[in-house]
Parts: sequence; C-alpha cells; structure tokens
Amino acid sequence: MPVNDDVFAALANPARREVLRLLLEGPMAAGDLAERFDMRRPSLSEHLRVLREAGLVTEQRAGRNRLYSLEAAPLEEVTTWLHPFEQFWRTKLTNLRDLLDEEDL
Repeated sequence: MPVNDDVFAALANPARREVLRLLLEGPMAAGDLAERFDMRRPSLSEHLRVLREAGLVTEQRAGRNRLYSLEAAPLEEVTTWLHPFEQFWRTKLTNLRDLLDEEDL
C-alpha cells in the first residue's frame, strides 16, 4: 500500500514531528501544545492543520478548546514502506561485521 505523500511532507518538519511525539502522551489542547514551542500560535496552528490534513492527528472541540490526538495508522504505513530499507541496511551491516570478524582471525 503506497503511503500518502502528505504524510511524508508532514513528517519532514521537525516541529510537526515534535507535536506527534508530544501527543504520544495523550490528547492535548492547542494552547498546551503551543506552550511547548517557541513560535507564534498561528504558526503552530498551521502545523496542526498540516498534520490533520495528513491524517496524523484528529481535532475535537471541547468548549473553547481544541483537543488534538495522535492518529497512528499513517505511521504504520510509513513503517511498512521503510521495512525493505531497514532489511537492506541490516544485511549490509551483517556483511560488514562478518568481514571484520574474518580480518580478526
């Protein structure tokens, strides 16, 4: 299953990756998220919009607040996509280890 390019675009930004890391702790209000960053609220709102459009977070209104929650399904798609590359590097590193072990003999 191909990964939506919006997910990769969203993950390309370090601030958005940090938002996702923070949301691992559980849902957070936009204001609470904003306190964790050295940026203006409109900038954080734009990051949250990108994450929402990529399907990585959901937004729920709770009175005057907006609560954001992590949606991990698109990240599973990224993991699945990355798996062959992980296998590639594991094989390369195993071959290097074997070569180095042979030189030690």
